[in-house]
Amino acid sequence: MSEQNVSTHWADIYADKIIREKGEKEVYTCASGITPSGTVHIGNFREIISVELVVRALRAKGKKVRFIYSWDDYDVFRKVPKNMPQPELLATFLRKPITLVPDTTGRAENYARANELDVEEILPTVGVEPEYLYQAKRYRSSMYAQGMRTALEKRDEIRAILDEFRTEPLEADWWPISVFSSFTDKDTTTILDWDGEWNVTYRDDETGQTETLDLRNTPYAKLPWRIDWPMRWAHEGVDFEPAGKDHHSEGGSFDTSKKVVTVFGAQPPVSFQYDFISIKGRGGKISSSSGEVISLYDVLEVYTPEITRFMFAGTRPNTEFAISFDLDVLKIYEDYDTCERIYFGLQEVNEKRREKERRIYELSQVGEIPTEACYQIPFRHLCNLLQLHEGDIERAISTLGEMTDSQKDRLRVRCKCAWNWITTFAPEDFKYRLWHEGDPLVVLDEVQTKAIHDLIKVVEQMDELEDKEYTTRLYDAAKLNGLDTGDFFKLVYTIMIGKDRGPKLGPFLQTCGKEKVLAILTKY
Repeated sequence: MSEQNVSTHWADIYADKIIREKGEKEVYTCASGITPSGTVHIGNFREIISVELVVRALRAKGKKVRFIYSWDDYDVFRKVPKNMPQPELLATFLRKPITLVPDTTGRAENYARANELDVEEILPTVGVEPEYLYQAKRYRSSMYAQGMRTALEKRDEIRAILDEFRTEPLEADWWPISVFSSFTDKDTTTILDWDGEWNVTYRDDETGQTETLDLRNTPYAKLPWRIDWPMRWAHEGVDFEPAGKDHHSEGGSFDTSKKVVTVFGAQPPVSFQYDFISIKGRGGKISSSSGEVISLYDVLEVYTPEITRFMFAGTRPNTEFAISFDLDVLKIYEDYDTCERIYFGLQEVNEKRREKERRIYELSQVGEIPTEACYQIPFRHLCNLLQLHEGDIERAISTLGEMTDSQKDRLRVRCKCAWNWITTFAPEDFKYRLWHEGDPLVVLDEVQTKAIHDLIKVVEQMDELEDKEYTTRLYDAAKLNGLDTGDFFKLVYTIMIGKDRGPKLGPFLQTCGKEKVLAILTKY
């Protein structure tokens, strides 16, 4: 990006805001996090990628950044997710911390870790590599003992803040910490007393047993969410953390946390609200992972890592948008290719648009910015080519022009996504297969046979003909035989692909190539 132009990309604007509001710092801390209580879906990914884009923007300004991602895995297991093996066994772990719940799929040492691993393994594919913080480990090692004691000392102050946002005030016996029972591991407990220092006494409501815990060495105590979140902002010195509509709504946990954080002697981070993502064009197909949500894995089946980033980098976080699996896939690929052509100066646009597209392109890249554009082939054309070669990527690529190894590698990834889309999500009328030896032949009358023979002559010469003459002669094969052009084209599609419509006929026959087309037409 040129020096004289100040970027108007939202990630750069927020990077400037963080520097302005937090002042010059040795290291800026940007945070994100979630409870791994189920599949981390593409809506959750919006928060992760939004933070990562701001992290990149800060680093581009020469700032050191700590990018932390918090697994809130000391949260309670509240319900058994759909489609999990052994639901009866899982039900026996309700009200316990999710790190104590077994992973009945057998992938990891516990249920929470299985969901964490799914995310940790895929994020580097899209260029996201935060430092992970595991809250169960932190709480159970008493890292937050002082934070919990501060909350107890400032109990009345915190209660007053929370009551501002409630219709009913908190009960007189409310305490700002919660306890998992050491007898049952469940959170079905009642705090009875605090000695003013480190000791907390509680009752297990299921067994009636009581116990006194020392916050400095107990693995059983934790803060509830609206106090835990701001305590950790203070503990980590968080400068930036966005949140979704649910947390950012008026009176939501962000509003309360902004005030509670001052009790811990810190200021709230710079933030923004990100909007929801809808999914378009998946029909009845659902994710195998959880039964109903779409994960990053699902998106990467159809979109390359760069185009996945592009969808988020090119959309303001507070704007709702759809991730499409229908024909809009073609448009999203074309939009990315336009952005890339503009970046490499292959498409002329005005200065303002060029700067905007260049920045989006930079932020869409997983690693280093490529030194050349991808091999530019329209996505629709690529889909046609793959169908002609029945998904054989190497054969399809071999029919294209010269390209560098880097372009070929990127094209292979794109081909894999395109073929996944064609075979899984493309509408039926988009899909086809060329006639095979052994398929039935179409019955033609005399006039139709004559027209097909005239078409054969055009195809024999199509590599030498100028585009205009080629098109004219295609139409002439119908007209000179007294056939309606539309009817004739339908006939050709039926012969070639067994359907009465298909890709635009002239370019389609050229893409198939003389040899393939003649092998079929000369059967008549």
